[in-house]
Amino acid sequence: VGAEDVTSTIKNGDMVIVDGLHGDIIVDPSQAQIDEYQAKADSFEKERAEWAKLVDAPSVSKDGQHFEIAANIGTPDDVADAVKQGADGVGLFRSEFLYMSSDHLPTEDEQFEAYKKAVVGMQGKPVVVRTLDIGGDKPLNYLPLPEEMNPFLGYRAIRICLHRPDIFKTQLRALIRASEFGPVEIMFPMIATLAELRQAKAIYQECKDELQKDHPGLGDNVKIGMMIEVPLAALYADQLAKEVDFFSIGTNDLIQYCFAADRGNDAVSYLYQPLNPAFLRLIKHVIDAAHANNTKAAMCGEMAGDQLAMPLLLGMGLDEYSMSASSILRTRSMMKDLDTKECAKWANDAINLCYTADEVEKMVKTRLGLD
Repeated sequence: VGAEDVTSTIKNGDMVIVDGLHGDIIVDPSQAQIDEYQAKADSFEKERAEWAKLVDAPSVSKDGQHFEIAANIGTPDDVADAVKQGADGVGLFRSEFLYMSSDHLPTEDEQFEAYKKAVVGMQGKPVVVRTLDIGGDKPLNYLPLPEEMNPFLGYRAIRICLHRPDIFKTQLRALIRASEFGPVEIMFPMIATLAELRQAKAIYQECKDELQKDHPGLGDNVKIGMMIEVPLAALYADQLAKEVDFFSIGTNDLIQYCFAADRGNDAVSYLYQPLNPAFLRLIKHVIDAAHANNTKAAMCGEMAGDQLAMPLLLGMGLDEYSMSASSILRTRSMMKDLDTKECAKWANDAINLCYTADEVEKMVKTRLGLD
C-alpha cells in the first residue's frame, strides 16, 4: 500500500487518524487534530445522508443529460450492495473471482448459477460480465501458466481464452444461458488487435448457434463489447467500434501500459496520472470513436469514480461510469450540479491548455471551488 515504515513506527496502543478520503495518516495526533477530524467525520456523515436521498434518483447532469452510474462487482453476493447504493447496473462483473475461489475450473452449470444470481439480483438492470481475466497478478493453482519475465505483458486474459477455447466456450455458454433471466452484456478483456476481437466473437457465435438449436432466440439480446486497456486498441478505436456494441475503458491497465509503469510498484506510483493531458486526449479519442460508430462508451477503471476526473469525462461525453458501489451516490450527487457544456470547455482546456497532470488538477479544483 506504499506506507513504507508504518509497521515499525506505529506501536500497539498508538492513536492513529486515517483519512481515507485524502490518503493521509496522522500518528499520535494532538487534541486539536482530533477535534478537527471529528468535525470532518461528522460533516462527512451529513454528506452521506444527503447522498442517500439520491438512491432512486436518475443519474442526470444539471442540464438534463442522462448517464449511467454502475457498480464494479467481484461476486454475485456484491449485487445486494450495488442495488442498495442505487446502481444503474453492473458495469463490471470480474468473473475471474469464480475461478480464483474454486479448486477446479468452474463447470458450465456452476457459472450459470452465479451469473443467473447476479442477473436476477439486479432486477432488470444490465449486468456487464468481463470474460475470464487471469494471468498477470491473478494465477490459478489448478491451471499452471508458464513462468514469464513480464506476466502483465504475457499470456493472460483473452490470450488464454483464445488458446483454450474449451475454457472460453464453457463460460460463454453459461453467460448466454443466464441472459434468459435479464439483460446480460459480455466484454472481452485485453483485446489488442482486430483479429483477436473477431476470433472471440466467432467463438461466441458458435456457442450461441449451438444453444439456439434447442432454445431458439436464446442470447439474441446479449450485447457484445470489449475493454479498451491496450494502447494500440485505444489508438485505432475507430475501427474496433464498428465491431462491438460498447467499449469499456479499463483505465487501471491502460494507464500502466501508456506510462510503462507497474501500477503495483510504489516507486513509480507518481506515474499513475489519469489527469495527464496526453492521456486525457487518448480517452477523448476513444469516446469520440465510439460515438461516431453508434457504440456506447463506458469506463470501469478507478478513474470513473475519481472526483476530479469525472467533470472532464462528463465533458467528453462518456456514457457510463462504473465504480465501487460505495462511490455511486457521491458521484450522482456531484453529477447533478455539473453542466455538460461547461464541462466540455473544461475538458478542452485540460487537453489543449495544460501541459501536466498537476496543472489539470489545479484547474479542475479551482473550477469546482475545492481550492
